[in-house]
Parts: sequence; structure tokens; C-alpha cells
Amino acid sequence: MDTIKINSRNTKMVAHRGVSGIELENTNASFIAAGNRSYFGIETDVHKTSDGKFVVHHDDNTGRLCDVDVIVEETPFDTLRSFHLKDKYGDATRADTLIPTLKEYIATCKRYDKVAVLELKNEFTKNEIKAICDEINSLEYLDNVIFISFAFANMVRLRELYPNQAAQFLTSKYQDDLPQILGTQGLDIDIEYTELTKERIEAFHAHGVKVNCWTCDDKEFAESLAQWGIDYISTNILE
Repeated sequence: MDTIKINSRNTKMVAHRGVSGIELENTNASFIAAGNRSYFGIETDVHKTSDGKFVVHHDDNTGRLCDVDVIVEETPFDTLRSFHLKDKYGDATRADTLIPTLKEYIATCKRYDKVAVLELKNEFTKNEIKAICDEINSLEYLDNVIFISFAFANMVRLRELYPNQAAQFLTSKYQDDLPQILGTQGLDIDIEYTELTKERIEAFHAHGVKVNCWTCDDKEFAESLAQWGIDYISTNILE
């Protein structure tokens, strides 16, 4: 099994939850699979456990990927770490399919010289965002992180702490006033790929807004996006 190669032109490709089309999403295995390929960045999602640790996992709970179903943010780290997630073939015995820590993810990005595209999954307090950044700073990698979030409040709090930090507002819908709003805030965009046209990408660029999209596994559409000048494409399998 391998990635699907495309003509990405000057577009930067981001491995969504690692190379999740090959390895189980948001595991060290999927991050390493991305590290060993030509991706610009590796995307993942961060949650805070009940005892204040930061782990990477997409869902609010573990049931989709694990036989045990608990809420991540209401569960202590040691309990979460004891779970073996099911790989692409339903095998829950692999040693590399544990829920990773934020530091493990950042360390992999650093080892393979990949930009970390980190989704603040739920709304975080300003102190929690600072704690996340402090962990990343402990590995001297904050300059190589792009933060993304559906919660606009997270973007505002991040900007208050780190005015120049790269950040993209996540959304599933295009609105005509969005390019101007984000341009004024100094934020970029990460939007559902089917919402994009050449004209909409140009509208964002006219306001100084870089454009990322999620999650495009359609080879022909991705090549059109690249032709239209999109800055990033987040994908599970394209490369």
C-alpha cells in the first residue's frame, strides 16, 4: 500500500492525522509514515486529559478506534495510554497504536523536519494554550507549528499570546466576507475542499490569507486546487 501521487505544483501537502490512508490515524506509526515521505506537514488534534496531560486524538471519545469507550478529556493519561487502538485491519495488539502524547508528535515532526499542523480540538483557555505552546517550546519547535481550530476563540487567545504565530481558522463553509475578516485578523484559512473555487482562492489571496483545505483525497480535484494556486492541501492519501 502506498500514497497516490499527484502533480502538486507549488502546493504544500499536509498528511492529515499522519498518512491515515495507510496507517491508523493519529498514531506514531502514521506520523512516521508521513515523516518518511515528501509531505510538508503532519496534521493532528490535541486534547487535554483529566490530569492535565496533552495527547493527540481526533474524537472526543475513544470508542471508534478502541474496544473501550471513554471521553478523552475526562480520563487520566495513564488510563488512555493503556488502550491499544485498532489498526487498519482491526488488530488492537500493535505496540505502536497507542494514543501519542503531544511531545511525541512534535518530536517526530522535528526528527523528520516536518511542519506540525496542530488542531486545538476543543475550546481551550488562554492558560491551556500557553501550556501547549510551552510543551512545544521545550522541544524548540514552536516556530515550525501552524495552529488550526474551528473555535475562533482559540485563534484570538493564541494571537494574544503569540501575535506572529502561524494560524488557520477551520471552517466547513465559505462566506463572502471571510477573506476580509481573516485578513484583518492576520489569520489564514483551512476550509473544506469542496467549498473552494479558483475565484475564492484568489479572494483569500487578495486579502493576504493563505489557503489550506481539508480533507481532499480526490486526485483530480486536488490537481485542480494546485492549478488554482492553493497554498496547502490536507489529505489522507495523496502525495
